Amino acid sequence: MKQKLSISRRDFLRRSVVVGAGISILPRRVFGGQGYTPPSEEITRAVIGVGGMGKAHLRYPGARTLAVCDVDEVHLKQAMEIAGDGVQGYKDFREVLARPDIDVIHIATPPHWHALITIAAANAGKDIWCEKPFTRTIGEGLKVIDAVQKNGRLLRINTWFRFQDNFYGFGTPVLPIKKAVDSGMFGWPLKVMVGGATGFEWKFYWCGRTDLVPEQVPPQLDYDFWLGPAPYKPYHPHRVHGTFRGYWDYDGGGLGDMGQHYLDPVQYLLGKDDTSPVEIEVDAPQQHPDAVGTWRRIVLRYSDGCEIILDGENTKKRVPFISGPEGELYRGFESTIPNFAKKVAALPDPEPQVTNFYEAVRNRTRFALNESNGHRSCTLVNLAKTAVQLGRNLRFDPKKQRFVDDDAANRLLDQPMRAPWHI
Repeated sequence: MKQKLSISRRDFLRRSVVVGAGISILPRRVFGGQGYTPPSEEITRAVIGVGGMGKAHLRYPGARTLAVCDVDEVHLKQAMEIAGDGVQGYKDFREVLARPDIDVIHIATPPHWHALITIAAANAGKDIWCEKPFTRTIGEGLKVIDAVQKNGRLLRINTWFRFQDNFYGFGTPVLPIKKAVDSGMFGWPLKVMVGGATGFEWKFYWCGRTDLVPEQVPPQLDYDFWLGPAPYKPYHPHRVHGTFRGYWDYDGGGLGDMGQHYLDPVQYLLGKDDTSPVEIEVDAPQQHPDAVGTWRRIVLRYSDGCEIILDGENTKKRVPFISGPEGELYRGFESTIPNFAKKVAALPDPEPQVTNFYEAVRNRTRFALNESNGHRSCTLVNLAKTAVQLGRNLRFDPKKQRFVDDDAANRLLDQPMRAPWHI
């Protein structure tokens, strides 16, 4: 049986940021008292959205799972079986946020829900572990930053290649590449080529369909709740679950799915965590208004001349990942610079990063990939998506975080949400 709540869904909806007002729910660490276990001894969590990636979140070590949430009864049942005894299941995320005994909320829903749930969780006093892409629009990202920081919460985005694991196609973590770039070994400005030739596979054909015929909603799925803030479209199984990424209302194809994995480390390498490109050039077929299509090439250019080049069709076969006036770096950690690996090994390491989120929660220290730098790397994805969707080159002001002299592009920064959902 579900835990009896002290706040109804209707009351939560009225009082939460989702409908524009404050929220009075407090996390359990505020209460103390008999039977209270401080976060230094145990951290508790809930996972909202328990499809493919959500089930993976149940296996992340460091916290005890108390609740799982999904609008699909089959997903929810499977997640409860994985999570084990003592875990409560919910369909409505607001019931999860109303529990004062949960410290961290893992958000593994489709991206059109990320900002709404993250802001509501921050206002409810929760720390947040959010799937990539961080937010579906740039405007949503700015609102998330405000809510997280105003409430003194901690947030991490679930992409980790800037600080652990071997980088795509290089057989090495990002750290030695970062050392080489910071040393000026390649010169400046730099071009970074992201595509098949340098180890990056875009899931290029993760596209939507334009021939969808409405079908009956399966009984286990609350499709209206799944859509949430997205515009109403008749149900078809290709719109939901593993293939939702092919539709602009929910994500942005393979670019939306994989882009932040690929581009966040590049942003870190270039030292661009506090800025964004000023020009976006795109080569792509005309896009359907609903279904995401393919694209050929996107160039993201910074004010200092650095460029990130996205090769969608993987047309380049032997090109450097990084190229500059003084040298080049290829996949496999091969360079045109003599004795490259030996020189890199002798360089000092960059500043250490906090790379264990649950330790960050215990110590109240900011995580390596947080709401601020994560918003900037997600902005790279959203800039590229916007250029593809509109089919034209764009100019962007990284301080104002708005497009220059382009009303249509700026309308995509803050898109209307379907009632009753809004930020």
